[in-house]
Amino acid sequence: MELTGKILEFLLPLFYCITVAAYAVAFFEQNQLAKKSKTKLLLMTICVHLFYLVLRTINLQHPPIISVFEIMSLLAFSIAASYRLIEMRTQIKNTGLFVLSLALIFQILSSLFIEDLYEVDKVLRNNLLGIHVLSALLGYSAFTISAVYGLMYLLQYRSIKSNSFGIIFENLPSLERLEHLTKNGIIIGFVLLSIAIIIGFAWLPSAIENFSYFDPKLIATLIIWCMYAAEIYLIQTGKRRGRQVMQLAISGFLFTVFSLTIINMYLTSFHLFIK
Repeated sequence: MELTGKILEFLLPLFYCITVAAYAVAFFEQNQLAKKSKTKLLLMTICVHLFYLVLRTINLQHPPIISVFEIMSLLAFSIAASYRLIEMRTQIKNTGLFVLSLALIFQILSSLFIEDLYEVDKVLRNNLLGIHVLSALLGYSAFTISAVYGLMYLLQYRSIKSNSFGIIFENLPSLERLEHLTKNGIIIGFVLLSIAIIIGFAWLPSAIENFSYFDPKLIATLIIWCMYAAEIYLIQTGKRRGRQVMQLAISGFLFTVFSLTIINMYLTSFHLFIK
């Protein structure tokens, strides 16, 4: 089983590279074979990656959340899975090149530098903690994707205003579709982050000795949750439309990155278990 895991570590970047290449050929050359096969390749890559993560969890007897490079692999999976959820929900399939390239980069770095860690704290061996972390990463990945779509929207909008059109403009979805994609990314991310928070509140207090409801990362996560809840309210009630929705998506993502980065760098948290 360990040998199979090592082989998959080597093959995963190749799977992502082939998938991204299929989306690139479909986007730039409008190749029909690439258009028909790209989603199947993405599903295959997601399934192989999920099998790898489960296999690694079994081999090391802890979920793959201990080291930075385990997190990178989990993040690559989260981006791919979140994108597929958005693609399935919206039936808009020509933006994968821009989103899945991020997953490819994360998985390459993970496969190059990941190590097998056997000696870890007992609490980190609980699979419910892995589900908590995976749900949070899936949520943050969806927020990241919504910000990417928001940026695409603004670039598309600027191209229209300046009458500057090119191949990327021609193949990107319309402004209306990009707005639809952005909204779906925010909603999916919000639901997944909510699941992570529910698991955290229900399980972590009994599992972690120094758990505190005043933990900086917990407070930051709740602020992020409230911020996106407010964004969804403004979007669903029609109080924010078009560019305003994109600005909300991008500003929400930037605030999320800023707040979590500051906490990881300067504040103490029981969440800081990554090696």
